[in-house]
Amino acid sequence: MRVYNTLSGKKEELKTLNPHKVGIYVCGPTTYNYIHLGNARPLVVFDTVRRYLEYKGYEVNYVLNFTDVDDKIINRARQEGQEAIELAAHYIDEYFQDADALNIKRAQVHPRVSQHIPEIIEAVEGLIDKGFAYETEGDVYFRVKAFKDYGKLSGRSLDEMLAGARVEIDERKEEAVDFALWKAAKEGEPFWESPWGQGRPGWHIECSVMSIKYLGETFDIHGGGSDLIFPHHENEIAQAEALSGKTFVNYWMHNGFITVNNEKMSKSLGNFFILRDILEKYSADVVRFYLIATHYRSPLDFDDGKLEEARKALGRLQNTLLLADEYTRGYIEESQEVEGKGLLFLNSVIELENKFVQAMDDDFNTAKAIGFLFEMSHNINAFLAEVDRDSVSERNAVLRAMKVFSSLGDILGIFMEKTKNEEEMAEKILEIFAGVRQLARKEKEFQLADEIREFLNDLEVTIEDTANGSRFRYSGNIELPILVEKLIELRSRFKKEKKKNYDRADFLRDTLQAGGIILEDTREGVRWKLADA
Repeated sequence: MRVYNTLSGKKEELKTLNPHKVGIYVCGPTTYNYIHLGNARPLVVFDTVRRYLEYKGYEVNYVLNFTDVDDKIINRARQEGQEAIELAAHYIDEYFQDADALNIKRAQVHPRVSQHIPEIIEAVEGLIDKGFAYETEGDVYFRVKAFKDYGKLSGRSLDEMLAGARVEIDERKEEAVDFALWKAAKEGEPFWESPWGQGRPGWHIECSVMSIKYLGETFDIHGGGSDLIFPHHENEIAQAEALSGKTFVNYWMHNGFITVNNEKMSKSLGNFFILRDILEKYSADVVRFYLIATHYRSPLDFDDGKLEEARKALGRLQNTLLLADEYTRGYIEESQEVEGKGLLFLNSVIELENKFVQAMDDDFNTAKAIGFLFEMSHNINAFLAEVDRDSVSERNAVLRAMKVFSSLGDILGIFMEKTKNEEEMAEKILEIFAGVRQLARKEKEFQLADEIREFLNDLEVTIEDTANGSRFRYSGNIELPILVEKLIELRSRFKKEKKKNYDRADFLRDTLQAGGIILEDTREGVRWKLADA
């Protein structure tokens, strides 16, 4: 298995410190707001890395921290009239809600800065004792010039940084590039007692201290977004290696930015999209698929069109699960060997599984791996179309193939269980569309009937008109919000038509309510919510 190491600038064979064990530390969010899509990418990327390593048989010790002491948290807490630690704790709880939605596995440890102050103080004292840090008026700074390897991760030379240091001039610092390890307390800020007076940690020291505590002075993989390479990860290396005199991390992994119109998505630029807002429109499995369908080191430009493409693509994979489940439901694998046509099919699936693994072994190339998953999906669908339903051999072949297909989907975390409630609600809304369409045809409003058919076709929902009414066939990934928004649009249109069709508009409102969806007419427009929300 090869991993791209930011430190060396090339792919390297993964050799962990302990055979069959791997330690991973990932920089988590600064908890002063809900996470946005840019925050979600590293969470999904490194969760997928973890899942694949577990699939390969590694025992993974996974640590993801929370920065709950920071200037941004303090500023937001002032605005909200809250204590900073309480605000941070609230958004940590909200993080878990979002992470669970994206099928992100919990880390073995989720350390918080506020719970590791004694260890941080001890580390800062150690750096002062070794000559790598100095105190001035209650602040403690890292002496960058004392660490000869500074800049080795980002490829920046110290001379260049000193010449063009884009930092505020502070005459108390020996050099402009020296960075804070400990900050003297200011009025209204959280603080802890220390040898240098009341204060709080600087940003960078926390990750050096917490990663060493839980993974050791040298560990295998450190991950995060590429925006953290400098200064955060550069400073982590300096602090940790100055303290221990040992290599801090063997493999540095960084995911690419999510961009909006080719500009990095970030809270500071104001061009970010809160994950929860996106999850109101697209299901979590679609968002996760979108985030891993591109290689993790490549930039990912955001727009709704790409999420829509992800929805349709994932729907094709989910359709394979549905078709296979339809065929194998009630069957268990029997002892009879797979042979003949079934064996040829099963061998094709195993060959694609090997290609999937080869792609993931090459720096976790999810984009290429997903391509092989689609090829496997196509082969399974084709075999199901002509399977001999009385053949035990062929049935066993399908059962074994689906174990492979499902396990690879689980590595990517994309085959999430839909709740029965969601599925039933989507079915009810499709029935509402059928009712509106049937009424439109009866009243010879063929344009409306065709519009509904085309809308559903775009969602890969096929309407079959029968003597007993309309029947639907679909690929398993129906987005509830998209269906509801279309019905709201139709209801609004009915109310505005020349022959104001209030009866039809009320029919939509009442049938949605019967299906568990409440419409609320407001000055800003129509809002909807689940009745049990």
